Amino acid sequence: MNQDSSSSARPRLSFEFFPPRSASGADSLSRVAGRLAELAPDFFSCTYGAGGSTRDGTRDTIRQLLDLGLQAAPHLSIGADDQAQVFAMLDDYREMGVRRIVALRGDVPSGSGRSRFVHNAETLVRWIREHSGDHFHLEVAAYPEVHPDARDAEDDLAHFAAKVAAGADSAITQYFYSPYAYVDFVARCRAAGIEIPIVPGIMPITNYEGIIRFSEKCGADVPRWLRRRLASLQDDEQALRDFGVEVVTRLCEDLLAAGAPGLHFYTLNRWGASLAVCRNLGLDRQTGGR
Repeated sequence: MNQDSSSSARPRLSFEFFPPRSASGADSLSRVAGRLAELAPDFFSCTYGAGGSTRDGTRDTIRQLLDLGLQAAPHLSIGADDQAQVFAMLDDYREMGVRRIVALRGDVPSGSGRSRFVHNAETLVRWIREHSGDHFHLEVAAYPEVHPDARDAEDDLAHFAAKVAAGADSAITQYFYSPYAYVDFVARCRAAGIEIPIVPGIMPITNYEGIIRFSEKCGADVPRWLRRRLASLQDDEQALRDFGVEVVTRLCEDLLAAGAPGLHFYTLNRWGASLAVCRNLGLDRQTGGR
């Protein structure tokens, strides 16, 4: 299987975008990517909407990033796509020069129900390996605070182990705000014989209502102390942003000190908070940071 190209002497660094919905959004994304490219990240990824709803938008965004001279990794969700459709997308991405894919089960469109999940990420990883061999470095998802659909923590770990056995090279976690959730998850993985790199996903905090709503939707825990502090600052946008950068910087420091191999930022197509945190961490690689 492909080995991650990042150097062991420095943390792996990556940033995640979603497909813009307009030409102006695409222009804005180019500017955001340009600012974050100052940190010389290992790659940028782009999400894939529920049920393949942004299939073309994801491809267009990956093409845009590649044209900017950046390393780009599309998310690919198995969703409602059949094997032939997945293979066609893999061929297309290979021709574009893509070398990394984030392979996910994905979400179904709102109102479709859980019955739409015919396959899961394990199946997708197997299909990619069957069709493309080791051409792609395959990232999969991990859930330190347990996937919302899992029966319990052991069931969740078993599903993760199955994805790894199918051929995953490394993993990116759902975001969280307690470093101990990550430390415990990695320890349980290692005890189970799972040795692939597990990169923590990082969600910057820039808005109170948005982070609470999004966290409730995806099953990420916002600790009570943090929720209360953010609530107290919600009417002071700058103070909340400054506090958010401070909190996320400390989280990342703790994760790197605990041995995390890198950081993956969920940017929401913005650069400010992610760039500030990375510079606080000394990850400005063009100026000799870590």
